[in-house]
Amino acid sequence: MALTRDEREEFLAAPHIAALAVDAGPGRGPLVVPIWYAYEPGGRPWVLTGADSRKARLIRAAGRFSLMVERLEPTVRYVSVEGPAELTPADEATHRTMASRYLTGAPLDAYLTMARDFGPQVVIHLTPTHWLSSDMGSPTGPA
Repeated sequence: MALTRDEREEFLAAPHIAALAVDAGPGRGPLVVPIWYAYEPGGRPWVLTGADSRKARLIRAAGRFSLMVERLEPTVRYVSVEGPAELTPADEATHRTMASRYLTGAPLDAYLTMARDFGPQVVIHLTPTHWLSSDMGSPTGPA
């Protein structure tokens, strides 16, 4: 069963790990990789990556990308969103915002210390134009 707009936005706002997909060019399947992302209902999802990473280069070339998040419990549920991309330079505060979605305390501090060596980063905002979502219920019936 498809999710309502509010359900899909609430689900996407939770700190899942996304699968990012982008066209990898002629003769290749799409690049699909796991990635942290951030999202607030009604806004634009965004990711961070190296400014010269393969992801960033492919997204610049394609001009768009997709994110898909899923869960298995208590029911199989997923949200996929696709649309145009906008790349801007990232700063340390943006990196902290993203990392603090997934880490707290000493692990967050350790990650941010390590991240200083990552080199220049970019924020890639996705403007949602296409959504696909479903809650497939449990084997014993819908939740």
